[in-house]
Amino acid sequence: MAVELLSGRILAPNFGNSIYVWGGIITIFMLALSIGYLIGGRLSIREPSLKKLSIILMVAAVSTTPIVLMSDAVLDGIFTLIQDPRYGSLISATILFFLPTMISGTISPYAVRLLVTDSNRSGHVAGLLYFVSTFGSAAGTILTSFYLVLYFEINHIVWTMIGISFLISLFSSLAGRKHVENN
Repeated sequence: MAVELLSGRILAPNFGNSIYVWGGIITIFMLALSIGYLIGGRLSIREPSLKKLSIILMVAAVSTTPIVLMSDAVLDGIFTLIQDPRYGSLISATILFFLPTMISGTISPYAVRLLVTDSNRSGHVAGLLYFVSTFGSAAGTILTSFYLVLYFEINHIVWTMIGISFLISLFSSLAGRKHVENN
């Protein structure tokens, strides 16, 4: 959610901050997440592991780096071709945010598969994971919109989120190794 919220600020210099821009952003994020959920569920079928989850987290972090490194050039190029905020923002959001959001979307269904040890409790586990995920998204949205944007540049916030994803990936990789060693 923090990246989605920041995406509006990233697109604003070129396309403004209108309902069209936000409609494009929300559409792209929802489509990317839905495809990511589908892929994550599919990936979880064959030999799920913490190691594979850590790889997915790492790939999600890496796929987010172009937002920081290339957004100005991408947005300027698209704005040169398409100045209409409806279509320009939609294409920009697709190019910059679709892939990292889709990859991030694979994490929750994959994590559900790892956490479910008893099919009778699968609904409880999924509900708990989605509670934590949604609560974290709400907290991240408030933290980002009420505080972080006041004190830090957008790129610094995104780099911090990338760093946190790397740390979570490292933690899950280490936890996966320890789990394998204990079994």
